[in-house]
Amino acid sequence: MKSPTAECKYTPLEARLRNFPKGQDNLTLSFEQIEQAMNSPLPKSAYVRLTWWNNEAHTGLSHKNAWLNAGLKVMEVNLTEKWVRFVRADAGRVG
Repeated sequence: MKSPTAECKYTPLEARLRNFPKGQDNLTLSFEQIEQAMNSPLPKSAYVRLTWWNNEAHTGLSHKNAWLNAGLKVMEVNLTEKWVRFVRADAGRVG
């Protein structure tokens, strides 16, 4: 069975997130870095809605599945400065 992010524009983001160092418990990426990893722009909603970045798994919302499948959760988002901080899901610090 294919993963929910197979063959979608967020697959490269998932790969990027899976490959950050195991000893590191969080990773901050600018929206530009995310777009570079995806080789595609983020949708407008990612720039204006915090809910786009929430950690609720949902069938069909492959952007969320990209970080959840990689074992991460969004810890913090700054829409003004355009960055997101991911934390390992098993770190126990994300609600």
